[in-house]
Amino acid sequence: MPIAVENVSYTYLPGTPFEHRALKDVSFTIADGEFVGIIGHTGSGKSTLIQIISSLIPQTAGRVLIDGVDYSQKDADKKKLRRTVGVVFQYPEYQLFEETIAKDIAYGPRMTGIPEEELENRTQVAMELVGMDYETYKDKSPFELSGGQKRKIAIAGVLAMEPKILIMDEPIAGLDPLGRESLMDLVKNLNDCGMTILMISHNMDGLAEYASRILVMNQGELMMNGTPREVFREHEALRAAGLDLPEAGQLVEALRAKGIAISEENIRFDEVKEELIRMLGGKAHD
Repeated sequence: MPIAVENVSYTYLPGTPFEHRALKDVSFTIADGEFVGIIGHTGSGKSTLIQIISSLIPQTAGRVLIDGVDYSQKDADKKKLRRTVGVVFQYPEYQLFEETIAKDIAYGPRMTGIPEEELENRTQVAMELVGMDYETYKDKSPFELSGGQKRKIAIAGVLAMEPKILIMDEPIAGLDPLGRESLMDLVKNLNDCGMTILMISHNMDGLAEYASRILVMNQGELMMNGTPREVFREHEALRAAGLDLPEAGQLVEALRAKGIAISEENIRFDEVKEELIRMLGGKAHD
């Protein structure tokens, strides 16, 4: 297992009047090549969890193993961790700072000791992965780009580290619909190439379509752990945790309320469309 989270807890400001237990005995594993979504209401512990997995903060109790290694130990090789686990936080484009796109993408690998002769190739491959032509963009300033392009360049800087695991915190936040679709397609392509994805997102429709598994956090606890279909059919439990259904699931609810006996198992619009066509005994029109 590339990621094993074992009985992890975390307490902010312990021993003070502001003590808050953000994570409570959380355990799960993530296998190679999975695309796992993390959902939960604000304050549910999602961001704390990914910070612990990526060793940005130490857990209060329990442990996290990445390929069998506990990187919270003092003698752990943190440079190896940064080459194994890439982290993309919200609005990563705000972290761009170099004068050219190529220099910005190469910064991380350079800081971890990647030889200079490898940097250009890594930069070129990373740009191609995010759909940005190397010759066209390498010498441009990152600040000349659109918001969606800036985010892709920021992600390319993480991909240039050649991580096995990519952790993303709301990567589509603030993007327009086309930008969201483009970025979700990029992440799906990376997953199809074998990269393990762990993504926090409020985009239930994107997770319903692309994720292989979903973790639901609620008040610091792991409330659910299952496939998108298993999770999103738990309408009442999700709403009790302050979460929405995918839009397709909301449509199914509305149809059923009108007496149309469509299956609650449908969590994507293509599934809803196909079942309605079967119920009507007709064929789809373009």
